Amino acid sequence: MSVFESIILGIVQGLTEFLPVSSSGHLVLLQNIFGMSEPQLFFDTMLHLGTLVAVVVVMRKQIIDLFRHPLSKLMLYLIIATVPAVVFGVLFNNVIEGTFSGLYLGYGFLFTAIVLSVAEILSKRVPKKKEVGLLGSIVMGLMQVIAMFPGVSRAGSTIAGGLALGIDRKKVANFSFLMSIPVILGSVVFQGVGILRSENVTIDWLPTIIGTVCAAVCGYFAVRFMLALITKRRLYGFAIYVAILGIFVLLDQYVLGLISWA
Repeated sequence: MSVFESIILGIVQGLTEFLPVSSSGHLVLLQNIFGMSEPQLFFDTMLHLGTLVAVVVVMRKQIIDLFRHPLSKLMLYLIIATVPAVVFGVLFNNVIEGTFSGLYLGYGFLFTAIVLSVAEILSKRVPKKKEVGLLGSIVMGLMQVIAMFPGVSRAGSTIAGGLALGIDRKKVANFSFLMSIPVILGSVVFQGVGILRSENVTIDWLPTIIGTVCAAVCGYFAVRFMLALITKRRLYGFAIYVAILGIFVLLDQYVLGLISWA
């Protein structure tokens, strides 16, 4: 991997991890464009570490408050929301990894577009709620499971789940980003253990470090941007973007053949 490729991948990971457009989908797409046939396990893990640092920095006040009040309702709701992804990830890890070749990527992007659009439509018709609550944490947790597949946005799916229930937009975004912390941390630890057990992992440190820094910096601005945007704008623009991306991927796979898909 070249330094240029690591910069591009780091920037894309940082920006898309917290925007409703699927970071995993963008990484899979770019890695296929760059012709990376072998999985970049350590590099991907470090990119996730960079975005983890970003969200912790932005959400540090809420995180500190959670540790000061570990028996709060918010902490309980976060645990409830995290359990589905943990269980599914442990039981079906091989199934999830099998989808990262990119063969189903276009469908994932289109699914994200539909989810965002439907959520915005429902948010106008359902009774408004000020807090996430038990039902909200369950629904957003289940949506996070669906987003474990490439092309399906984690931020988009969880936020959509909350909006569809009529929950306050800012509260939904805050809860979604807090939800991301244990999931990203778990992913980093899980992947890290697997890498340490492997004897055939070659680490190219310079591109890895540069990519991680890019992911952290861009992730920081992406979180702040999304928190400000969610209260002022609808998600239709993101839906149109991922729909176009999905159509392009499917056209390339079935008609154009510009990219070599694994």
